[in-house]
Amino acid sequence: MLYDIIIIGGGIVGLATGLKIKEQKPELKIAILEKENELAKHQTGNNSGVIHSGLYYKPGSLKAINCINGYHQLIKFCEEENIPFEITGKVVVATKQEQVPILNGIYDRGLQNGLKGTRHITLDELKEYEPYCAGVAAIHVPQTGIVDYKQVALAYGEKFKKLGGEIFLEHEVKRSNSLKGYTVVQTNKQHFDAKLIINCGGLYSDKVAQMNQDAELDVKIIPFRGEYYKLKKEREYLVKNLIYPVPDPNFPFLGVHFTRMMKGGVEAGPNAVLAFKREGYKRSDVNLKELSETLSWPGFQKVASKYWKTGFGELYRSFSKAAFTKALQELIPDIQESDLVDGGAGVRAQACDRTGGLLDDFSIKENQYAINVLNAPSPAATSSLSIGDTVSELALKRF
Repeated sequence: MLYDIIIIGGGIVGLATGLKIKEQKPELKIAILEKENELAKHQTGNNSGVIHSGLYYKPGSLKAINCINGYHQLIKFCEEENIPFEITGKVVVATKQEQVPILNGIYDRGLQNGLKGTRHITLDELKEYEPYCAGVAAIHVPQTGIVDYKQVALAYGEKFKKLGGEIFLEHEVKRSNSLKGYTVVQTNKQHFDAKLIINCGGLYSDKVAQMNQDAELDVKIIPFRGEYYKLKKEREYLVKNLIYPVPDPNFPFLGVHFTRMMKGGVEAGPNAVLAFKREGYKRSDVNLKELSETLSWPGFQKVASKYWKTGFGELYRSFSKAAFTKALQELIPDIQESDLVDGGAGVRAQACDRTGGLLDDFSIKENQYAINVLNAPSPAATSSLSIGDTVSELALKRF
């Protein structure tokens, strides 16, 4: 059967893209292929559930534009679909004097990105927002919130199906061959023909892009595991809402922070350690072929040689609960090792180019046969409906 569009990947970005195309062109025949037995199992189902405001991102970048637009669309969608969410606000806190200029730079970016109400707060005001938090300077961002993104993604999927879209679970794409005018996609169960492929493969987006005759692909997905602890129930009072550190400007990670969850509880983390397989949620998860591909990638070698000290620090925190606790104590000095219980992990699909750059912005590349979403880490969940708009606009030009 010939489909107009096949979307590879049933995470929040693939589902949002399918929904957006169907809303605009319901007559198009669209299928979403997902290798797992459920939707939104990986990045979508293992993130911290933060509705990002657009504070950090370079003005005019895809992240800034899509995050701010996606934020408003997401809130409207949740209201219409009765999905619980909460706009909690958050504080971003400098714990050392040398972080203050970076904090000021983040504040300026927030203003340039149109965030109203974001402001510097005094240390007394910080105590009003977060009584147990310590720092030398802070800003308050009122727009930040929390939601369960798995619930959001499943709602996208339901709406997509109601509009006539098809979803095939347990269909792992093995190869695709582009012929004159269409592409044959072979899964572990059957083959599909499509006029256009949209690759939202997340942790395998580079592999899928190579299948789609993108031989000149100049990025590789490097998997970074983010490990979380949770606060014991009786110590959840230490965190009222969301507390973030000043991030290291050299990395596209936000640092260990505290997040009150929509599902209940408070998460502390994540760190960012190299995962030894693409879906390596545990320290013991190793895939030698995937690890070898990571270690032999010239871009990763350059990142590792430049930032090996930071990398070892993250790895040390991964194996040492005491070291992880010490990092958290910079923000909340009262936190004790005994307050933390294991909270699981997620794996971030971080694109790395050949020259050693960890891509900071979203990356969407087109060729004759496919649209490839090659880098869509945080804040992709917040931005999902806006990314869906961006990709659907590219797709619909072809029909």
